Amino acid sequence: MRLRYRLFEERLALLEEAEGGFDQFTLCYQSYGVQSLSGGVLLLREWAPGAHALFLTGDFNAWEKLSHPFTTKPFGKWELFLPPRADGSPAIPHLSKLKLVVQTKDGQYLFRISPWAKYVTKTLDSVTYEWIHWDPLSPYKLQQPRPLPPRCPRVYEAHVGIASPREEIASYHNFTLNVLSRVKDLGYNCIQLMAVMEHAYYASFGYQVTNFFAASSRFGTPDDLKALVDKAHSLGITVLLDIVHSHASSNTEDGLNRFDGTDSCFFHSGSRGEHSHWGSRLFDYSSWEVTRFLLSNLRWWVDEYGFDGFRFDGVTSMLYHHHGIGVSFSGSYSEYFGMHVDEDAVVHLMLSNYILHKLYPQCITIAEDVSGMPGLCRPIQEGGLGFDYRLAMAIPDKWIQILKEVKDEDWDMRNIVHTLTNRRRGENYICYAESHDQALVGDKSLAFWLMDKEMYTNMTALIAMTPVIDRGIQLHKLIRLLTHSLGGEGYLNFMGNEFGHPEWLDFPRKGNNESYRYARRQYDLVDTEHLRYRQLYAFDRDMNRAEEKYGWLSSGPALVSTLHQADKVIVFERAKLLFIFNFHPSVSYSHYRVAVQLAGKYKIQLNSDEVQYGGHGRIQQGTEFFSEPFAFKNRPNSLMGKIAGERALFRSSFNVVGGRTESQSADAAILFPFSFPSRSQKSFCTVHSFFKTVHTAAVSETS
Repeated sequence: MRLRYRLFEERLALLEEAEGGFDQFTLCYQSYGVQSLSGGVLLLREWAPGAHALFLTGDFNAWEKLSHPFTTKPFGKWELFLPPRADGSPAIPHLSKLKLVVQTKDGQYLFRISPWAKYVTKTLDSVTYEWIHWDPLSPYKLQQPRPLPPRCPRVYEAHVGIASPREEIASYHNFTLNVLSRVKDLGYNCIQLMAVMEHAYYASFGYQVTNFFAASSRFGTPDDLKALVDKAHSLGITVLLDIVHSHASSNTEDGLNRFDGTDSCFFHSGSRGEHSHWGSRLFDYSSWEVTRFLLSNLRWWVDEYGFDGFRFDGVTSMLYHHHGIGVSFSGSYSEYFGMHVDEDAVVHLMLSNYILHKLYPQCITIAEDVSGMPGLCRPIQEGGLGFDYRLAMAIPDKWIQILKEVKDEDWDMRNIVHTLTNRRRGENYICYAESHDQALVGDKSLAFWLMDKEMYTNMTALIAMTPVIDRGIQLHKLIRLLTHSLGGEGYLNFMGNEFGHPEWLDFPRKGNNESYRYARRQYDLVDTEHLRYRQLYAFDRDMNRAEEKYGWLSSGPALVSTLHQADKVIVFERAKLLFIFNFHPSVSYSHYRVAVQLAGKYKIQLNSDEVQYGGHGRIQQGTEFFSEPFAFKNRPNSLMGKIAGERALFRSSFNVVGGRTESQSADAAILFPFSFPSRSQKSFCTVHSFFKTVHTAAVSETS
């Protein structure tokens, strides 16, 4: 760790000494690519160390290949100045098509797109993208101030292109008009936008980036994306970008690969520069110009588009020379230090976080890492990598695993709680029950694992719930609330999963006849009054609103008091709230003692058994529970309650004044199990069980 910090300091010192400091160094998007100077002059600057010569061609010169040569500069740089036209207008009009022509050292001529291109488009009959000069007379100016960073992020992971029920590629404009209002209503305070960086292959989900400075033209123009960010900010929503600096598309004509004719311009040469599983190119993080390119790229998205932070994709691949391929991380420290760690990539991530947080103190950074690298979310001055959050990637894997392999009467409560709470002390985690990974074709979302084909026929509230739908709806709520309340310091949901989207996600490709049927989110299901998707949506919304009110994600770890395998009961306290979960598929308890720290009256605040959430209405929302000074489970107080197959959250507080009790507005929460109808002990898919949460939040000040 001392070595990492020393290497970081050395690298930072070089940035400070060179080219005007790291602030100027990371603003190179203002000096590379096509830049407008005073007097209508255009400056084009590129880095192509392997090129013998460089030329510019396009609409502006009738595609004359060699008429506009660049001048060579030191360190592989190239420059070209273009004076204005006779009428004073720029030599290259807005929306002109351009190409770089690279003459290689063996005499070949290669047509390339500038790595700094700000806009690229592709027609339906075109195989590759075209570079479009984006220089409107009146570009969109961001109007709204950035919202304050959330106390704890509740993240709505979203893909603009699938954010519509229609079988098409949806637009930034559609997302602005029709999705942001839903995100706000649901109580999410962040959106995490995927697939914004331009990618030639739509089905790559945006993870095979070809053009790092270009917002995907599939969804609209750069101005359309800025309007989306502006609208989100007006609603108080923080906007995060799914940034892909772990690798790049292997495309040559419209990507970075072999940009200057060599395989080592931006990437490691030879096999070290190839990702064997992803078929993509791997950056050389020791390269000065790669550092310039990637750090400037971060600033571009913050400065130009108003993004408030980043979710860094593929961090595991960056951290290790083996890229995590074929490695099962056991937690041994020898796995995180040594020759198999790419220290150049580690230092690059430290630099990225340092510069972002220095220049934008409210910036949020999230790491996608499956390895468990220690210190990933610790301050850089401690030898950490400086991320604010890491994704709790073991949690969704655990839920999918038990849904696939274990009947719910055999669920191991200890193993579930261990998975939800097994995280590095002092590091913040974003927990989630499922993300886009679990929704992709070849896997299934939680709702689909729980209810499968019955979602097509039996989700209407006009008929009685079948056992499969009943079980699925109740477990869907329980899994999400347990994850939300116990699993981390932030929460994430992939779009549509909040209401149990009925199908997987699959992009148009040859294997499905280029169909968009599964490349969409059917929000119209929520808008249909008689469908039970509305009930799941309502629970997700009220779960987030309860967290906003009581702040359990930011309150520190939960204290688990009951973890009863036979009873299938989990009880814990967090943020002065008492959570009670009964996961038993058939048994409820009429008198169940629950330990509490705070004495007083407990009142239900969130009850998953409410009819509006698809429950059975067996618990009166106004029911009150009183503690007694009976020590239990290492707590000074306890209470007795009826626990049905639902979950509950309670809040309570009493203050003894002059020998009598008076209520005050402190928080505590409880969860009670509820009764279940009897059911046959069938296989996992037909098991009928209800589980709901009653969340006790706060007593009123006058109670």
